[in-house]
Amino acid sequence: MEHLAGKVAVVSGASKGMGRHFVAAMVDAGMKVAALARPSPQLDELAARHGDAVLAIPCDVTSSEAVNRAVAQTAERFGRIDVLVNNAAIYHPFAFGEGSDAIIRAHLDINVLGVAWLIRAAIPHLKQTQGQIVSISSESVHMPFPMLALYAATKAAVETLSAGLRDELRSDGIRVSVLRSGSVSGGSGGESWSDAEKQAFYTKIVATGHAAMSGSPATPESMARALIATIGLPRDISVDLIEVRAAQEGLPEGARQVTDSPS
Repeated sequence: MEHLAGKVAVVSGASKGMGRHFVAAMVDAGMKVAALARPSPQLDELAARHGDAVLAIPCDVTSSEAVNRAVAQTAERFGRIDVLVNNAAIYHPFAFGEGSDAIIRAHLDINVLGVAWLIRAAIPHLKQTQGQIVSISSESVHMPFPMLALYAATKAAVETLSAGLRDELRSDGIRVSVLRSGSVSGGSGGESWSDAEKQAFYTKIVATGHAAMSGSPATPESMARALIATIGLPRDISVDLIEVRAAQEGLPEGARQVTDSPS
């Protein structure tokens, strides 16, 4: 595995869910990390926990200006950028025919444009270090879940963008990888869902079989190990796409609640 100590990463969506575990794993590997997320007590706590190894930057990735400032601040603080991890994303279940303008725009602004703004801003720095871009995708790209069709479409867009940039940036020594994630426990994506939305979504995916196909969620620590393995490969090889899915049979927690409730 390539020596990671002293390298610098930018991680979006860093304050919650897998993002926090990505940051912790990188710090454990001796890296410095710029943790990007919207302002929150969780972001403040993340910075306090890891001390000088983490620079917490409040940043709305839907704003290209905010992203440009965050990337510049990272380079100024740490002197270089070696890795960009595009982790920030929204997934909110809704019946597409009833989807509001706001929820549709949010998926596109965060999941697609947020990734584009970060990659664009990071490229000049990654050229200098011959660094790496890793974008987090989802098993739903090839197994779209009902009521999450737009989320799956945005992740497919990120994978296509990565494929195009892989060839475009190869001559600059920049590796472009996709980490396609299966179901992971401890996520924060469902915190904004109403009880009615949760009930409708989990009832639907149990009925369609998507819940069983997803399996019992993996731990975020395991997913972080997959990320470290990806960025730790020798410079002369690159992972185009790694898909890491739950290995155990089972159901997501919300789906288990549906199946356990009396009919």
